[in-house]
Amino acid sequence: MNNKQSNFNWGPGLFLIIYQVCLLAALPIYFYFNSPSWQMIAVSFVLLYLTGLSITAGYHRFYSHKSYKTKPLMESILLLFGAMAGQGSALRWSFDHRLHHAYVDTDRDPYSIKKGFWYAHFLWILEKPREIDPKVVPDLMRNRLVQFQHKHINLLMIFTNVIVFFLVGWALNDYWSAFFIATWTRIFALHHFTWFINSLAHTWGDKPFCQEQSAVNNYIIAFLTFGEGYHNFHHTFANDYRNGIRWFHFDPTKWLIWTLNRLGLTSDLKKMDPLTIKKRLVLQRKELLIERLCDLWYVKRDELEKRILDLSDNIVKKIAEANQLKEYYRQACKEGMEREILKNVKNELYQLKKSLKDDWKQWMLLSRNILKLKPLRSA
Repeated sequence: MNNKQSNFNWGPGLFLIIYQVCLLAALPIYFYFNSPSWQMIAVSFVLLYLTGLSITAGYHRFYSHKSYKTKPLMESILLLFGAMAGQGSALRWSFDHRLHHAYVDTDRDPYSIKKGFWYAHFLWILEKPREIDPKVVPDLMRNRLVQFQHKHINLLMIFTNVIVFFLVGWALNDYWSAFFIATWTRIFALHHFTWFINSLAHTWGDKPFCQEQSAVNNYIIAFLTFGEGYHNFHHTFANDYRNGIRWFHFDPTKWLIWTLNRLGLTSDLKKMDPLTIKKRLVLQRKELLIERLCDLWYVKRDELEKRILDLSDNIVKKIAEANQLKEYYRQACKEGMEREILKNVKNELYQLKKSLKDDWKQWMLLSRNILKLKPLRSA
């Protein structure tokens, strides 16, 4: 009992509990006497996205994973709106997150889903934080902007939100709604949207890239987390600046980073090679398909298993050959080889990718056919 009490993170813990309880109690009273204008709702939504993207694009993909580079001006903006999000400093956030990736699903994971949904979602914050180890975040320890924000994080959080409250209240002539909707409810919503990444994104979805970890992909969660719902991909390729790798994947954080790159405000965007992604998908799906065959006693298991192994091995082999050809082509260009040789290598690579595309279609068809089969109970 005493040990649990002594481990309670009194400052942030009391703040998080009290402000949420008070908000849930006060909102019905606010809505009884007031109703926010459409302009207020629109401004609150914009502020939600500005602060949310500062967490996902700033705290997460930039500071935690170094998936791209940016300039001091852009860093300052990310840190300013990150402070307004009320999620602590970039240094503390990134330290915890790097530990999460290093020790995911173990006792050393700061917000392990293995300790329960609500622990991963919120309860872990009520415990005293671990002391920041400079060896985990050596780059951030040398970053003056990060250190300044970390030192003054409480003041910056209060200052930015007070400024927003007064500016929005003055501009829309509605200070009550500016306080309840644009400030208080916005912080509440953003907190839970971010916490969903630790809870829902480790609970509800599929695992196309890595079966061993709890992280899942879920398109619906992506809408609530500014594109962070493709979490199984992220835990497999953490340094990729994207979470949603397909053009139709909802990932506004990816779109923001890409747009800033076109404007010259970000650079060196890290992106996993498509062939490497396909290889990972094949290896994971192969294990899943063979495991599924064990439950299908009514099919020709040996023939299907041979087909799975042959086709998957063939795809992996061709991917390796394609990567070797790509490397050879780059080296040949550097060395200034004859144009005819470069043309032949390029043509060989084209033919190999075309063959790989045909194998991929067969693989996807085989996968769908096996996965749609249902296990039958024997009489």
